[in-house]
Amino acid sequence: MTASTVAGPFGALREQLSDAAAAFAGSADALGAILAGMVDDVDRALGERLEIFPVCHHSPASALAMVRRLRAKQPRVIYLELCEDLQPLLGELRNCRLPVAVQAFASELSGFPADWGPLSVVAPVTEASAEYQAIAYALETPGVELVLVDRSTDHVFQWSPRDQPTGGSGAAGATDGGGAAGATDGGGAAGPTATGEESGLHGDAVGVEIGDLRPRFAELEAYLLHHGKVRHWSEWWDQYVERPLADADHDTYRQVMVLIGSLFRRLRPAGEDRLDRDEDRERYMWTRMRQHLATSGVDPADCLYVCGAFHAASRVEQFGLGSTADDFEITPRTDTRWRYGLIPSSHSAIEAQFGLAPGSVSIAAATWTKAVSRHRLSPYRLDGQRTGTSRGRRGRTPTAPSPAGPVSDRLTGFLAAAPDLDGLDEAELRGWCVDIVRLARRNGYLASTADAIAVFETSVLLAGLRNRARPTPYDFADAAVTCIEKDVVPGRRDVRRLCEILLGGDRIGQVGYDALPPLARDVLDRLQPLGLAPEKRTVQRALLDLAAQPELGRCSDLLWILRHLLPPAAVRPIMGERRLGHRSVQESWDLALGRHQRALIELGYEGVTVEQVLEQRLRRAVRGPDATAAGALAAVEDAIRLLDSPRLVDELGARAVDLLAAERTVDDAPDVLRRIRRLLAHYRATAPTLPPWCAAFVTTGYAHYCTLLPTAIAAEETGVRQVGAMLGFLFSMEGLALSLGCDRSQLELAVGQSHPTAPAKVALLWAARHQLGLLPLAELRARCAELLANPLVVPAFPQYLAGFVHALEPVPALAPFVVETMSTAFARLPDPVLLPWLPSLITTLRDQGPELVPLLIREAGRTFPEALPELDSWVPPWVASPPPPGVGAQEVGDERAVVAPRGRVGVLVAAHPEAVDAIAALLGHDGGWLPVTDAPADPGGAAALVAKHPDTVEAVLARVLGQA
Repeated sequence: MTASTVAGPFGALREQLSDAAAAFAGSADALGAILAGMVDDVDRALGERLEIFPVCHHSPASALAMVRRLRAKQPRVIYLELCEDLQPLLGELRNCRLPVAVQAFASELSGFPADWGPLSVVAPVTEASAEYQAIAYALETPGVELVLVDRSTDHVFQWSPRDQPTGGSGAAGATDGGGAAGATDGGGAAGPTATGEESGLHGDAVGVEIGDLRPRFAELEAYLLHHGKVRHWSEWWDQYVERPLADADHDTYRQVMVLIGSLFRRLRPAGEDRLDRDEDRERYMWTRMRQHLATSGVDPADCLYVCGAFHAASRVEQFGLGSTADDFEITPRTDTRWRYGLIPSSHSAIEAQFGLAPGSVSIAAATWTKAVSRHRLSPYRLDGQRTGTSRGRRGRTPTAPSPAGPVSDRLTGFLAAAPDLDGLDEAELRGWCVDIVRLARRNGYLASTADAIAVFETSVLLAGLRNRARPTPYDFADAAVTCIEKDVVPGRRDVRRLCEILLGGDRIGQVGYDALPPLARDVLDRLQPLGLAPEKRTVQRALLDLAAQPELGRCSDLLWILRHLLPPAAVRPIMGERRLGHRSVQESWDLALGRHQRALIELGYEGVTVEQVLEQRLRRAVRGPDATAAGALAAVEDAIRLLDSPRLVDELGARAVDLLAAERTVDDAPDVLRRIRRLLAHYRATAPTLPPWCAAFVTTGYAHYCTLLPTAIAAEETGVRQVGAMLGFLFSMEGLALSLGCDRSQLELAVGQSHPTAPAKVALLWAARHQLGLLPLAELRARCAELLANPLVVPAFPQYLAGFVHALEPVPALAPFVVETMSTAFARLPDPVLLPWLPSLITTLRDQGPELVPLLIREAGRTFPEALPELDSWVPPWVASPPPPGVGAQEVGDERAVVAPRGRVGVLVAAHPEAVDAIAALLGHDGGWLPVTDAPADPGGAAALVAKHPDTVEAVLARVLGQA
């Protein structure tokens, strides 16, 4: 080995490691090169003129070392590994309660795949983190400049692979990070993996963090966990890195962290494309730092570069201020419009975002609090920041930085020394055991003092098995689960969750009023008359008596808009409704705006007021590539209910007409029919005339569905429900369409050209022909009788019945006939045929016409006797009987006159001639009553009306008898 190889402060360590590699591996080639390279990386990083401070994300040891170094060095410039376009938001952290996340959000994309939208990037900030200490020091110390040097949020997605299509912002998030075992790196992310409301505070945003240190070889991580006798990487890191470095000096801390970063950098899967992105980030950051030093003229000795330990061991050609390599070419940002803000975060959300063990961030926060107290440090904290802990001192005026001495080898002593064994703190462990038993009893567990003793002893036992002299919170949690949790969890929280609450809880941050976007502040200001506390995370009840306090009407309008825009649990009506033409006089609401603060903040990225956001969303809904006529009609309803803007309603309605004319399928016909009926009823009740777009929609829909009817009724992919809705639109809108200039021959031709093969659609066509007068009721009865008489058709008869049930939509007058047909089938079919047929009938009616079955049941209730004793003497109304007295002889030859209902009609007419004369006069018939013997072939007067319109008279009779 040459003298140049062993030169420098780490020459002896490099030689030691090479000899160890030769002894253990039999050759110093591969393993020796890796170990020597790690030492070279440490030597290179510590020899750089610009001091590099390696950190690990959410690490109390890194935060403690940062506080000590900032107190000692007092740098004038801090370069921080964080997206450079997030810098304007950092000052707003003083108005928040940590943890919060700095967010960049974009909904209108340019230069990115459309299925990636909306794009969202979050950078969580906790108090027990080195980056927060650096931010607080820089913002609170006069004369100190903070410079973010990592690539922008736009570049986060620019550098994401395009060949991995995923939905939402998690698309790029999953590809930007994702090391071994689901780890993510300082610029990468993984989507949330935990469940629960708090763990989902970040949504599907891409997470960026400073200094993720986790093996990218899954086999290496599994090896470390197995031999460390731990289950999670967070637990391994806490035991073997976090605790030993908590009391280390600055030089030891830096050397160990760079060594770990170099180890994980060198032991990685071959051909990993993520390394290319990491190296581009490093080139980007060094280029930015060079540019700033050149323009500002600051001495590098007065600067501090805070980055992840992985990047501190970088070997890119731009590394170091002495590099002669050209600056990295930074591509311009896309035209995507990014919006920035702060959103609440939580410990569980951070754990879910970055694949950490549940409870690890809470344990880290508790460790930070204890370490600060033990070492009597004064951490930096932004002035005015809301926090539950004691406030630290602000930064002092910079003094001359401490001179940097020569680099000395601290690694050899650290690696060779035995770990310091902390003695058992019985008081602390005993307190944990007593408190967990108390919490368990409150949550339904049958825990006792014996369980507390068992947890204590088991914690000590587990710590011994894991080569620890002092039980850690992880040992305690495992012991509590073993001793307290039995077969089932009696409440909502299991014992592990109770341990997390005991050891620090899932701290949830909050964005202060001054840091909210204008829209969120406007919402809170407008809700002030309700007297609520929007900053609380509890559900609050708001009672609005609009009759006694009309001024609360504006609050009601705002709540209904928020109900439309926010998640359902954020604003939930308990009493009252807002529909077309109806406003409740009293309303009751459950509000959880504090719990859903992130959703409210993200609304602020879309506009200045909620009305503007709602209007934009409605326009986008009808202009998007997947817009439909039904969706446009829904947007029209929302605009009428929530916004007082006739101009917007007309615009959306005109768009609905265009969408309907352009549709080539009838999949949304039921929704279209239901919504246009509701809108027509609203306008007829509130406006003197229909708006032009509404009239155009009816005429366009009439012609459109007439054109599509022959094709749709024959197509196998078109359901009977859709065909029934088409016919319902044509028949129910026929009168209005004809008055607006449509031609009825269109409908007759469409029905004539329809030739379905499916039984249900055949029944629908028969009903349509009957409605047009092309198929008399007698012939329809005869066809059904033929079907029941044919044993080959009987198994398919439920499909015919389903078609008739759907025919009640376009032809509601067929309800008596459908009841008759079904009753006839039950009466005529033998049990061997009927019993296997019943399940098919029930499932068919349930699947194909659930909303029409109540209409059928009501008709059956009017037809069948009300009391059981009457059933024996009851004669079905469709059974043939001789004409009763009072019915004209001219009706005997008519098929409709020989059935029982027509006889009852005659009795009613004969008993109440004055009412019939009044109806005849109202309809313009002046003829009088004619004797039965003198009845002409073409009767006139009231008797003529009875003979000509028996269905109408029968309906009147049914209503009168029903009321009686």
